[in-house]
Order: sequence, then C-alpha cells, then structure tokens
Amino acid sequence: MKPPRAIQSTALAAFALALLAGCADMGRIHPQASALKPAALNPGKAIAAASADVAWPEQQWWQALHDEQLNRLVAAALADSPTLHAAQARVRQAEALAGVAKAGTLPQVTASASADRELYSAHSTVPAPLAGNYAWKNTATLSGAYDLDLWGRNRDALAAVLDEVHMASAEAQMARLTLASAVVRSYIQLSLEYALQDSVAQNLAQRQRILEITRKRQAAGLASEIEVASIETTLPAGRREHEQIGESIALLRNQLAALIGKGPGDGDAIARPMLALDAGHGGAVPASLPAELVGHRPDIAAQRWRVEAAGARIAGAKAEFYPNINLAAFVGLQSLGFGHFLDSGSAMRGVTPAVSLPVFEGGRLRAQLGNQTALYDGAVEQYNAAVVQAMADVANAVVRIDSVRRQDQLAQRALAAARRQQELAERAYRAGMTDALNVINAQMTLLNEEQQMAQVASKQLDNYTLLMAALGGGIKLDLP
Repeated sequence: MKPPRAIQSTALAAFALALLAGCADMGRIHPQASALKPAALNPGKAIAAASADVAWPEQQWWQALHDEQLNRLVAAALADSPTLHAAQARVRQAEALAGVAKAGTLPQVTASASADRELYSAHSTVPAPLAGNYAWKNTATLSGAYDLDLWGRNRDALAAVLDEVHMASAEAQMARLTLASAVVRSYIQLSLEYALQDSVAQNLAQRQRILEITRKRQAAGLASEIEVASIETTLPAGRREHEQIGESIALLRNQLAALIGKGPGDGDAIARPMLALDAGHGGAVPASLPAELVGHRPDIAAQRWRVEAAGARIAGAKAEFYPNINLAAFVGLQSLGFGHFLDSGSAMRGVTPAVSLPVFEGGRLRAQLGNQTALYDGAVEQYNAAVVQAMADVANAVVRIDSVRRQDQLAQRALAAARRQQELAERAYRAGMTDALNVINAQMTLLNEEQQMAQVASKQLDNYTLLMAALGGGIKLDLP
C-alpha cells in the first residue's frame, strides 16, 4: 500500500497531466513572413556611386540653407503644429496603456469597510437578544489577488504595449521629419515663385520699353501700326502670368502659416526667402547605407517595433491555451455592534486559489492565435515594404541630384545663349536691321530660359531636402 504522501504526489501529477491534456491544440498555427535584412538589398548603381565617407544628416539639416527666417519657421512648426501635438499625444496614450498593462503583472490589494444598521426578524434564525431588535453589523476587510502568470500571458501583454510605446515614439519622430520637410519644401517653392515673378516683371519692362521705342519709330514713319499692335498683344499675357505668380506666393504664405500652426495673418509677414546651399552638400550618401538606414528612418523603426509588439501578442495568445492560476486572500474584522469589533475573536481570514482551464471553447483560442499570427505576418510585410521604399527614396534622391547637376550646366549654357540672342536682336532693332517681333521673340526665349534656370536651382534645393528626408533627417532611434 502506498504511503499517503506518495498518493498525494501521484494525484497531483495526474491532475497536472489532466490539465495539460485538456489544453486546446495550437498546432500548425505559426508565422509565415520573415523580416527583410536591409544589407541584403542591392543598393544599385546610383547609391553605390554616391557612397562616400560622409556623416549622416544633422538633426537640424535645414540650417545648411542659411536662411534665418526658414530656421524660425521650422522651429515654430515643431513647437506649435497641431499635427505634431497629436503625434505626441499618441505617445502619452501608449505610455498610459503601458502603465495599465504593468498593473496586470502586480498583486492587487483592496481595502473596504462597512457599517450596516439592520432590524433582525423576530421569527427567523437569529437568536435573542438580536431577534426583533436593531443592531449594527460592522465589517472591515483587506483583500488581495494575484495572477501567478505561470505562462507569461501578462508579461507578454506588457512587452507588447512597451513595444507600442517605442512605435508611437518613432511615429512621432516621423511626424516631426515630415513636418520639417514640408515647411522647407514649401519655403523653397516660395523662393522659386519670387524668382519667376522677377523674371516676368523684368521681361514685361523690356517689352514695354520696346513698345515705346516702336511707337516713336511709328511716329517717324519707320514702323507700322501692325508692328505696334503685335507688341501690345503680348503685354496682357505677361501681366496675367505675373498676377498668377502673385497668387501662388500668397497661397504658399498661407500654407506655411498653416504648417507652423498659425493663422493666415502670420503668413503675410513672411518675407522673401534668401536661400543658399553650401557647395559641400552634394548628393553623397553614407557608406554604411543600407545596413544602418533602419536606425535612421523613423518610419522603418516604427514598423520594426510594430513587428516586435505583434510577436509579443502571439506569445500572449499561446499562453491562453494553458491553465491560469489566481490566488485571492482576505483578512478583516466582523462583529455585531461596536463593543467587540476590535477583539481577536472578530477576526476573519481566507485564501482562495482558483484554476481555470480551456477545455472546449469552440475554436476561439485557435482563432485568436491565428488572428495574432496573421497580424504579425502583416506587420513583417509592412516593415519589409518600408525598407524597400526607403532604399528607393534614397536612390531616387541621388538620381535627381545627379541629373539636376547636369541640367544646371545645360541651363546655364542655354541662358547665356538666350541673353546673347536678345542683345543681338535689340542691337539690330536699334540699327533698323530687324523688326520688333524678332526682339519680342528673343525676349520670350530669354524669359523661358531664365525660368528654366530658376526651376533648376529650385530643384537643387528641393532634392537636397528629399535626400535629407530619405536618410532620416538626422534622427537616430533605438531598435529592438
């Protein structure tokens, strides 16, 4: 015959085996996606050619444009933008949820007290002297509960929300980068519009001067009325273009005011930009690209933390398949009347262990695990897509910078030729060797080349901005 202790051990072992055997089956449910390694991507010829021993961008990269007004606008945007404030609020929300999850891993203690005055029935089970009389029933308890979390369900839930705090922080950094880039690019466009306006205004003044000369020549019988009318017809179109550019300037000022979280009136105070990019800021990219790009791009970092959170939730879903053990206990005092309330005989205490086991739940746990696994796969693929897009962003910026550098050389040659053509046309016109239309055509050609030159210069600044954003804008983030 087995001794009592052996019988108890056998019974406990059998009970434990029965618990585990009764757990729901989670077989054949597992993630299918795998995270892409940035270093495994082929950077391509453009990035390879641009790789150099250069540092990653500074966090205030826009200061390389040497415009104090721009620096103030970006600082105002980062301080007052509602969009950025909303992103920061999401970080605080994630931190608060982490606090809730943290509480789930700790014991819960509750204190309660009550004092009830009650008339006891004279014909019930209550004996004299309480029967038929009023009496106080007083109770004070201190109760506690603790989930042993043997399988890590609560710890996994905490890990998931902590990962989501990191994710929200990275998303806030991405919102910061996006906002700064939007301010800089709008400011660059504003600078371009001013340059175009100058070119159109100068061209209009030249046409007006040619018109006055032609009218004098007509009065002297050296030019026809048709020649005068031909010049006059070009002026309204030029004035309309000048007005359209003025409209664009006003709209861009309003846009900048909105980006910095201000009203249109603050946009009215924005003066003409005075941008100048250092010659040393070309299209070079760090040689450590693409391996280190993940740590500098906040959008990729956010997706990486999303993957980690999804992985923790899979672990939590698996823990649901196993028994859950909770312990509850209480101590307190209880008495009828106040006279003996603090006596040792009024003490009460108790311990309540509770075990719950999923035996039959209609496939709910498997469905929950399948859902979390699918969410993990989706998060991994979103991360992979972010990595691929980030590499494409860098490559596109490098290609644009290299192309615009060549465009600049061609535009300068074309502009010099157009200026030479205009000078020759005006000289020939003054000498009476050609008519005014040839001069107007030369001026239109010059206007077009001046605008092309302004657009190329603007593209150089814009492409610098795109490259800084593609490289993460000087942000360095922690990764799992």
